[in-house]
Amino acid sequence: MFNPEMSHPLSSLTSGAISSPFSQLRKLLAGIAPGHEKPIELTIGEPREAMPDFIQAKLDEATALYGKYPPIRGAEEARKAISEWLAKRYVLPGGVDPERDVLMLSGSREGLFFACLPAVGRKDVQGRPAILMCNPYYSAYVAGAIAVGAEPVYLNATKATGFLPDLDAIARDEALLKRTVALFINSPSNPQGTVADRSYILKALELARAHNFMLFLDECYSEIYTETAPLGGLEVAAATPERFRNLVVFNSLSKRSNLPGLRSGFCAGDPEFIEAYSEVRNMCAPTVPLPLQHASAAIWRDEAHVERSRKAYRDKFLIADNVLGGRYGYQRPAGGFCLWLDMSQFGGGAQAAVTLWQRAGVKVIPGSFLAQTGRDGTNPGADYVRVAMVQDSKTIQEALERTISVLR
Repeated sequence: MFNPEMSHPLSSLTSGAISSPFSQLRKLLAGIAPGHEKPIELTIGEPREAMPDFIQAKLDEATALYGKYPPIRGAEEARKAISEWLAKRYVLPGGVDPERDVLMLSGSREGLFFACLPAVGRKDVQGRPAILMCNPYYSAYVAGAIAVGAEPVYLNATKATGFLPDLDAIARDEALLKRTVALFINSPSNPQGTVADRSYILKALELARAHNFMLFLDECYSEIYTETAPLGGLEVAAATPERFRNLVVFNSLSKRSNLPGLRSGFCAGDPEFIEAYSEVRNMCAPTVPLPLQHASAAIWRDEAHVERSRKAYRDKFLIADNVLGGRYGYQRPAGGFCLWLDMSQFGGGAQAAVTLWQRAGVKVIPGSFLAQTGRDGTNPGADYVRVAMVQDSKTIQEALERTISVLR
């Protein structure tokens, strides 16, 4: 049995004390047959809208580049395309320097994980370093914290806090802030779909600067919205005298362009951190093959396929509006493609997930599997299930109709 007082921090991963939500779901549903001849899978956040149709042509143009090692910072062509996209997407006085402010990643997941190395190395602390993270969280945050020997501190994001961590509560904990080396915030948040506004991001950035830790903003769902385009961290930081100091944002083509298998992303922000981070990555991290970078540059420059995806998600959320109404605390999220449904009246998220699978053949993720027990002793996902709206509209409608038929 895992004993946090006696074991190495990595034991929490190798022992299964902390595990993938999908591994937990397999165990929860093991031996339970689906209650419908046509099961519907709504657990994995894998976009299924159309990818850009020019990808293969772009890869073919650069086939010879498979014979070269990719530069650790990324090809100039790709970094320039990313900086241009950022400048178009956000209001950025002074723009983004592709040479100093941008770093290519082999997908944002590994980037978020490896960012913990330079984060813990840049600040001397007394005692064990702490890495703070929104709770529910993305698995790379906690894995990165544990890998560098830092304490993962789970900041519950609940309905009472607007589904974002309570920064005022953190600001009052001076002892914790002295040990803090990084803070992970996801906006739009996964799974709740909340978008951090300007004042919230600025408050987080001011905390990071006052206590010299890194603010890591995971913006991978930034391009999936049905109404207003979410604000970005670089846009907030660019309006301050210090610009990007203490801030790095992460994004990728996985969600924006329906290309989770391309493994192409980037981080951008604090040039001093980017410099140190690139040295760390040069020693141990994966790089993006140059043909994939060539294709990525073209994809970042194309918005037509992104708008087509947005329209598809608008249609699916309109179905959710009509089918769910006000059930389960449903409100259309400001960003992302997930529903965060309150199942407290049905025994909580885990029990509801079993019921939906057993009686309706609809597979969803219990919210507790996406979170840990926070500082207040509660798991903020315990009452919820996450529904990934990645199937086609007809399948989404059927899944939601089955849901309300068994969870009345």
